[in-house]
Amino acid sequence: MFDLAFGQVPFYHHQGWLSGRTTSDDNFTKYQKPILDEDAPTVPEGDFVVDTNLPKYYVSVDPSGKLGWSSNTLNYRDTKAHVIEVLTEQASNSYKALLRKLNISYIIGGKDSLNYGVTVQKLKELFNIETLMLGGGGVLNWSFIQSGLCDEMSVVIAPTADGLSTAPSLFETREGLSEDTPVSFKLENVEAKENGSVWLRYKVLEN
Repeated sequence: MFDLAFGQVPFYHHQGWLSGRTTSDDNFTKYQKPILDEDAPTVPEGDFVVDTNLPKYYVSVDPSGKLGWSSNTLNYRDTKAHVIEVLTEQASNSYKALLRKLNISYIIGGKDSLNYGVTVQKLKELFNIETLMLGGGGVLNWSFIQSGLCDEMSVVIAPTADGLSTAPSLFETREGLSEDTPVSFKLENVEAKENGSVWLRYKVLEN
């Protein structure tokens, strides 16, 4: 399933993929704490954009600045990507100073909470990201769906189950972050894959 979005001949030709803080910690920063300098000089206001020649971006939604990055790039199997942090104005000066020290790009996506429309607009204007793959947890996925910012939903179903009550959900409402307005989808394609998996593609219909 990796080859649908990555690899040598991917189905989706996206310039970046976006995940939330928990997904980033689980896969990349491994819950390391950021090494902050509380006496760091005050950084300039606004966004911080680093020039890169990498074809892919990894966009991490981290509103208050918690992730312990140690590099401005990451490797996801055979894909190397430049890290972009999506912060709000709640992120500390010391955290933004750390990102600048590491040459990690960041954008300010809101004041007290994330403005999803502003976030995707900045990603397009500052980094030329025309197609962005959303691979967050259920809360982030649902927040973008509720904001009307998703064109397509792609789901791969594997013939396995564990029944855990703590298993992550595809969509999840969280009070204060998103509404709970029902959303409809239109089936675009069904394709059987290896080992009994099924790949479903849906168009997201307007609310």
